[in-house]
Amino acid sequence: MALRLPPPAASAANITSKNRGRFAGRIDIRAAANQKVEHDRSREVYTSRPRKSPSPLGTAEEMASRLGHDIAVANLERLFRQQTAGGDRPPADGGSSGRPVRVAYQGSRGSYCQEAAARAFPSSACEAFPCAHMEDAFAVLEDHSADRAVVPAENSLDGPIDRNLDLLLRHPGVRILGELVLPVNHCLLSLPGAPRSGLRRVISHPQALSHCRRSLEALDLEVDEVCSAAEAAQFVAENRVADTAVIGSKMAAREFGLWVLEPDFQDQHLGGNFNRFLQLGLPSHAQGLSSSSSTSGRRSEQKTTVAFTLEDGASDLFRAMWIFESRGVKVLRVDHRPNRTKPLRVVERGGDGLETATYLDYVFVLDLVGSASDPAVEAALAQMTEIAGFVRVLGSYVSTCHPGIN
Repeated sequence: MALRLPPPAASAANITSKNRGRFAGRIDIRAAANQKVEHDRSREVYTSRPRKSPSPLGTAEEMASRLGHDIAVANLERLFRQQTAGGDRPPADGGSSGRPVRVAYQGSRGSYCQEAAARAFPSSACEAFPCAHMEDAFAVLEDHSADRAVVPAENSLDGPIDRNLDLLLRHPGVRILGELVLPVNHCLLSLPGAPRSGLRRVISHPQALSHCRRSLEALDLEVDEVCSAAEAAQFVAENRVADTAVIGSKMAAREFGLWVLEPDFQDQHLGGNFNRFLQLGLPSHAQGLSSSSSTSGRRSEQKTTVAFTLEDGASDLFRAMWIFESRGVKVLRVDHRPNRTKPLRVVERGGDGLETATYLDYVFVLDLVGSASDPAVEAALAQMTEIAGFVRVLGSYVSTCHPGIN
């Protein structure tokens, strides 16, 4: 893990996620055992007031190194315990043996994804563990180290997380087995007992900072971005950094013993701010193992996600939409991703076949209302084969929305 800071003397900082190396007071907390993949999106620009003094984090190189060493030792000890107990994790059996349900989640301890995993599987018979890289959540399902994986799919303000959609297309054995929509609750966190008047700056991931722009302006504190809000919360807690607040989750406060100075710190947007998470698994484990959160206060519906290519490209998309519409199958979402197996599509121009045009090709992804086993959906998918290069159901599942839970 590396923690890098510029020299103490610095002018007012412009904070952006596209130009991460040029703002004053950048903190880059990276743990080799738990590294975040950046969400590549444009961010609004924040201007902070000039620094009055170097932060205590600037002298924490040695502590950060020791923290990385401790994490590595803890991971080695965990692996040793697994091996002495009979080797690696045994194959997942869908929970039929009575053992805890193993749930992997993308990101670090204290992340919003851990919060979603806890919401989906609140039972004490759940064993949740983080995945350092986005690909790891899919790998642990395929090697049977986990029964379920919870991954972020979309934010209602910033849009979809394309990387996880690409990974679903690249891992055909993994299916969507559930969907959970939760309201965003960005919390302002600090050390217990630290006076609010003593705060000098606020740090978080660029996405969280963009969601809290007006609230941050009202604080009139220095604002710095980090690659992981959860890891920043852990660092502040373990190194007793009293002058720094973190915008993070309630889960981070519980995990690392921080105070929630202010819940719902995000700007209040018309219609709200929501995160969508997917619960993934293998089809062989789809029966008899589902999320165990209560139905109280929820809205649920059955959905199906289907991916396909079109022989005539995007100009044929209206035909695909009509196939579903004509059977009364409601389309909820349309997305597209690059067709990596066949990136180019060559089209003849004119009747002689001598002139051609080359275009990029795409995979289209649709969310539909209903199960793939419903007669109308089943008939529509069968007709799709007439115009599609391939059709693949990525999952039929229950979509659950908690519109007012924080």
